[in-house]
Parts: sequence; C-alpha cells; structure tokens
Amino acid sequence: MRLSGLQKEVLSLYRSCLRECRKKPDASRPRFQAFARAEFQKNIKMDKKDFGAIEFLLRKGRRQLEVYASAGVKDINQ
Repeated sequence: MRLSGLQKEVLSLYRSCLRECRKKPDASRPRFQAFARAEFQKNIKMDKKDFGAIEFLLRKGRRQLEVYASAGVKDINQ
C-alpha cells in the first residue's frame, strides 16, 4: 500500500513525538507516550480526504511538539 504525502507527514509527526518522548525523564516518559498516542487516536477515524482538517491538525501537532520538546517541560498532565 502506497501512502499519500499527507499520510507520510502524519506518520513523521508521530515518530517525532515518540522520539521526543525518549528524551524525557524515565519517570514521566510513559505519560508523554500515552499522551501522544491518545492525541493521534482521537482522530484516527478522520476522513482521509478532509485535507483542510488534517493540515490544521498537523500544524497544531507540530506546535504542541515544539512546546513539549523544550527542556523545561519535565512532565505532562493529561
């Protein structure tokens, strides 16, 4: 199965999120991973052809990743 460009972007963002989780302290790492999974799981049933919504969520996800990736963020509350 070939993936569209947008699908590749979503997978890339997900992998980036999981990579950033590995940089967090051991005690809070599972919470970061659970949060990342939950955020992507919320929209798993989204219509693949709803490009506007997908692009919006990608932008939002990148901004969130930038915030959570900062060194000052040690833990996350869900």
